[in-house]
Amino acid sequence: MQNPFWHPKSTLNCKGRLIQLEPAAVMGILNVTPDSFYADSRLTSVQQVIDRAGVMIDEGADILDIGGYSSRPGAEEISVHEELDRVLHMVSSLHQSFPEIPISVDTFRSQVAMEAIQQGASMVNDISGGQLDPGMWQVVSSLQVPYVLMHMRGTPRTMQSMTDYQDVAVEILDWLIDKVGQLRQTGIHDILVDPGFGFGKTAQQNFQLLHQLHTLSILGLPVMVGISRKSMIWKTLGTDPTDALQGTTALHLIALQQGAKILRVHDVKPARQTIQLWDAYQKSNP
Repeated sequence: MQNPFWHPKSTLNCKGRLIQLEPAAVMGILNVTPDSFYADSRLTSVQQVIDRAGVMIDEGADILDIGGYSSRPGAEEISVHEELDRVLHMVSSLHQSFPEIPISVDTFRSQVAMEAIQQGASMVNDISGGQLDPGMWQVVSSLQVPYVLMHMRGTPRTMQSMTDYQDVAVEILDWLIDKVGQLRQTGIHDILVDPGFGFGKTAQQNFQLLHQLHTLSILGLPVMVGISRKSMIWKTLGTDPTDALQGTTALHLIALQQGAKILRVHDVKPARQTIQLWDAYQKSNP
């Protein structure tokens, strides 16, 4: 069975390195923060980052996403200086160790994005969609790297108090359409969209959004999904993030069925296997 959703863009160009988005790509999460919601993902040294990245690449990661600012609900703010201190050396070390793997920098700050790209990153993953730093889009435009446009209300500290939607999927689609138009006017054309699961949404709204994920195909842009080990899974199952891998895998399959083209994950191998099985299923009945 062929995927019924239209995705005209089948590759991503990260400074000359092409990432195939058919059937889907895997982005491995590298958190250099002391307070990320999933404790096992926290990395504090260059060697830990290099070791974890090596495992992820061996398991099939297409992109490595590194961030130094925790975006868990209620997360405390840190200074630009502290974020730079956490991220830049890690990006440089990753690029030197694995020059063939595109590195995404997970930040909403234009200075962090600019300096990380200078150190070897080749993609910007902005959880705020440009709302928390008015200089971000101009920096991305000047750097000419792919940009992940994510929907979020407020800040990580305030977002879970801002969950009042009439129709969560429709409102997010309208917001993305507006922002994509603005991005293109700014000169940014290599765009991915992320509906922002867990960022200013209740668990019920997250599931509604997953059910309607296919509506984002109207944008004609690759859709990235970040649901790995999130509370919509472990709270529903009555467990915790350490026991949420099977639930994550189940929802990853639904996301792929709904047209997702990048899975942003803590656990690369299960995500890669899910994509392989989904691809085999599609090809079995062309």
